[in-house]
Amino acid sequence: MAEPALTEAVYYILLSLVTPRHGYGIMQNTEELSSGRVRLAAGTLYGALNTLCEKGWIESAPDADTGSRQKRYVLTSAGRAALEGELGRLGELLENGKRILKGEEK
Repeated sequence: MAEPALTEAVYYILLSLVTPRHGYGIMQNTEELSSGRVRLAAGTLYGALNTLCEKGWIESAPDADTGSRQKRYVLTSAGRAALEGELGRLGELLENGKRILKGEEK
């Protein structure tokens, strides 16, 4: 069975974590990537980060224990696979929409 569609917030969190980031950095990057459309509240973000850690899609960055109070996260290979699966799903949606709107229905 295929994974369910990612929420937009989870999609942008995973995309943000291709490069290790701390929570505030994820919030900033998500807002920037979405042109300000997606703004994550701290509670939403940290709840999502806990869930994504439990799924094994993200983990604490290896340098997270250097004494800094900021915990950094990074995408795992399972998280990358989930992100790539979502990109494929979104690509299919886009192509089907373009084809049908151009009158080239199957």
